[in-house]
Amino acid sequence: MERILRATRTLALAACALYAAGCVAEPTNNANTTTANTTNTSVATNSAPVTNTSPAPATEASGANRLPVTLPVLDAMFADEKFAGELKSKLQLTDEQVGKLRTIAREQTASLREDANDEQSGTTSAATARAAAQVREVVGEAKAEQLAALVRERWSSGGGEEGGGGGANAALSEQPNAVPTDTRVVVNAPAYRMDVFENGKLVKSYKVGIGYPEFPLPTGLRKANTIIFNPTWTPPDEPWVEGSNKVKPGQKVEAGSKLNPLGLLKIPIGSPSLIHGGKSAAKLGTFASHGCVGLTDALAQDFAQLLAQIGGAEVKKEEILAYSKKRDETKNVKLAQPVPVELRYETIVAEDGKLHIYRDVYDHDTNTEENLRKVLQAQGISLDQLSEQERTQVLDALKAMARDATGKPTDATPAASPTPAANKNQNTQESGKVTRTIKGQKEVVVEIAALQGKGYPAPVGGGFTAPKAQGNKNASNAKPQAGGTRRK
Repeated sequence: MERILRATRTLALAACALYAAGCVAEPTNNANTTTANTTNTSVATNSAPVTNTSPAPATEASGANRLPVTLPVLDAMFADEKFAGELKSKLQLTDEQVGKLRTIAREQTASLREDANDEQSGTTSAATARAAAQVREVVGEAKAEQLAALVRERWSSGGGEEGGGGGANAALSEQPNAVPTDTRVVVNAPAYRMDVFENGKLVKSYKVGIGYPEFPLPTGLRKANTIIFNPTWTPPDEPWVEGSNKVKPGQKVEAGSKLNPLGLLKIPIGSPSLIHGGKSAAKLGTFASHGCVGLTDALAQDFAQLLAQIGGAEVKKEEILAYSKKRDETKNVKLAQPVPVELRYETIVAEDGKLHIYRDVYDHDTNTEENLRKVLQAQGISLDQLSEQERTQVLDALKAMARDATGKPTDATPAASPTPAANKNQNTQESGKVTRTIKGQKEVVVEIAALQGKGYPAPVGGGFTAPKAQGNKNASNAKPQAGGTRRK
């Protein structure tokens, strides 16, 4: 029960932030849409079979049940008027209860500010706990659990918006670190990595920026249907917009404007998330958005051309260059075949002779011995088969990376208390700032002899370099070096 409520709080916060920051898929401009060249038969998006094609069950370790529900996420859900109706019809909430939920979600989102010089040392779990307590006060514990499940399902699937779902033939695998056998995009948030697979082959990897802990990137299966070059941006009706003195809520910001945070292009992948450009290189490999996948404009151009190719559309470099020079003209390119986009949260990754253990930045409590055993088992080995030195290194790495964005152990992060009254007495102070940086080490890499030639493929291009791994020499005395194993 506590884990479900905890998830509910984080999700709400994430969605709200997404809308507030501009990571919201605006309606496609059908007046200027380029349809994909359907005669391109060399690419079949779903032509290859999918590994473990049956969808993963709704367990704590898979998919939607791990999604944190925060008040900003809940606020984002209310942007779709159908959501309020679903609360009434599916959960039997009253108009008064729905109105109160809308109010507390909006007030929490309104309190957030983004300031490069002053940041909140907040965590996903704390934001989730606050949200759960307030939701329970409005609807009671049983309804709060149902609401959390509804929000997680909508968020995981994309809420029925463009980019929601993953396509008829796409599915999630139950195995950790699963290597796709079809054509799809895979984003692993803790690794700050986005991979493009074509018919089971890794074609290109990109280093990306992810959502702040208060606005975590969701997990689940989405799809990309459209690439929108030179998107406009309509600022949401949020206090942070009103206080900027640069843009006004509801007043469209033209494509190419320095005030437009979306950059050269955006790709809707289900409400309220996007893949978009506009990020500085310094924002790659760290927190960078309110729930979206962020790229620099240069990487976004490269990714868009590759996405168009695997989606059956022809977009030449010359065309993209033309779009980048004529920034006041919005151009929509429709893919002939939707490309599945899989959003993952895996902090333990077996990769060709190495175990990559990433920081648990969203407090999912994934850096555990239980999850480690599952990852190793998926590769046909057990923890007991490792040498004593390897086991020591790996278990030390798990402990080192089982920390939230602020550097505190995840098992020490605040969980939902049994009663709303108790929750009021903890973690109620809000600084009004988003958490922009990660304190401490982000990744530990350990060489494992039995993993040679096994596991998820190493990154291909996209700014990744080979990480420094802890070898077997003096392994028992090896200590993680701050930043020493982080990919640059």
